[in-house]
Amino acid sequence: MSRLLSIFMIGLGTYFAYHNRYRLINVIFGNVFLRKLLVTSIMSFPLVRDRMMSSVFSSGPSEGRQ
Repeated sequence: MSRLLSIFMIGLGTYFAYHNRYRLINVIFGNVFLRKLLVTSIMSFPLVRDRMMSSVFSSGPSEGRQ
C-alpha cells in the first residue's frame, strides 16, 4: 500500500511541476545561488561545454567585416 501511495505522490508532484514549470524556472533563475549551481553543473558536462564554447567563439560569417 505504501508503494502505491509513493507512486501516486511522485505522479502528483510531477504533474504539479509540469503544470507550473515556467514559474519554477523563474524561481530557479531568479535565485543567484541556484542559477550559479545550475550553470556550473551543466557546464561540467564536456559535450555541453564544448558545444557552448564553439558556438560562442565560432568564426561565423560576420568575421572579417567592418
